[in-house]
Amino acid sequence: MPLMLASAAAGGGRTAGSSPVREQPEPRRPGVACRARCVLGRGAGVGTGRWPDGHWQGSSFEHRCGGPMRRGGRIANSLLALLSRDWLGLPVALVAVAAGIGLAGVGAAWAAALGGLALAVGVLLAAGSVRHLVLMARARRENPPPGRSVEVGGHRMHVLAEGKAGGGPTVVWMPGGHAPGEDFRELHTRMSHRNRSVLVDRFGTGWSDVGPFPRTTAGEAEELLAALDGAGERAPFVLVGHSFGGLLVANAARRRPDLVAGLVLLDPTPPEVVAFAPSGGQVTAMRRALLRAAVRHLFGAHRGPGGRTGQDCAAASAFAELTPRGLAEVAWQTVVYDGDLGDLPLVLVIPRDLTGGETVLAAGRDAAETERISRFYLRARTRYLAASTAARLVHTPEGTGHEFPYEVPGFVVDVVGELLRELRANGR
Repeated sequence: MPLMLASAAAGGGRTAGSSPVREQPEPRRPGVACRARCVLGRGAGVGTGRWPDGHWQGSSFEHRCGGPMRRGGRIANSLLALLSRDWLGLPVALVAVAAGIGLAGVGAAWAAALGGLALAVGVLLAAGSVRHLVLMARARRENPPPGRSVEVGGHRMHVLAEGKAGGGPTVVWMPGGHAPGEDFRELHTRMSHRNRSVLVDRFGTGWSDVGPFPRTTAGEAEELLAALDGAGERAPFVLVGHSFGGLLVANAARRRPDLVAGLVLLDPTPPEVVAFAPSGGQVTAMRRALLRAAVRHLFGAHRGPGGRTGQDCAAASAFAELTPRGLAEVAWQTVVYDGDLGDLPLVLVIPRDLTGGETVLAAGRDAAETERISRFYLRARTRYLAASTAARLVHTPEGTGHEFPYEVPGFVVDVVGELLRELRANGR
């Protein structure tokens, strides 16, 4: 899984997320997402509401999940949903303590020894769980949300909207991977001096609730639109997404083209890369690392400030789409294909080459294979141009790579600003 797929899984951002309420469990670029409950009822839909120019329909079960789920997938997401609860460590610890007390009462020497061990483990787990909850409470107290929370499908989603409203489309930013909106705070702040600008923390990130599982691109596209509605932000929007976030905003535009004036895709994740690129098992390794981090957080076995277990679980759930099998299960609800966006103005912003990815591409491969993979990635990057008849290509400054939104934020803001000027000139 070289380069762009690895970057998309890692999050596509400079940091794992800037919100002080969460902590990145592993050294990684930016964040990712997960949620573990895909059941009918509360959390299955994303709510209803009325846009200024139309009616918003709540999501169906298949839209929420991206399609029918395998039984194994349902079980895995149910477990992720359970693990995402920060309080879970205490009942687990109590079970260990109860088991220890029960064994100690058996009377046999072996049972007494085993019971003592279980009791000690339970006490340690309880102490760690309390530490985790205390750290989480302190983080929430010391870092109040900068924006407001809106209800989406029975859960709270954090939205930060700044800048003068009216006079043109509102810009909505979506970082890569499953990073929080805060990862694009610098871009948002610069844009808010010129235009209305919005950051949204997807469920499982930032100041938003963990929300329902699984985390899917299709479900998060609907949640994004519902959050904008709930926050009172008026269409039309210019949606800007980086890496995995680019796939998300393109999906949102496909679903509700009447609400979107234009798209700016910052080196978005091409589905072809997920389906056809050679994989070294990095996505599976990342998901396992996130689950280990969730367990460490749950029982306070980590250094530094507290991190939500839900953040780790959300990331693990979202990563499922970054495997060929995972994408195949949700492809119809997820992929934005040739012509899907009609004549929607679309700006595709990509580096000219694979700067920063040469070592990853060459690892364990001969020169011919490396050349073939490089050619594949460069061609796949431009595939989004076929999604709209009004698409155009912009190259990033020389020497920049996939993380260019963090390397040259002024350039990104200027590209978005140019599209806004064109839309206003055309009365859109």
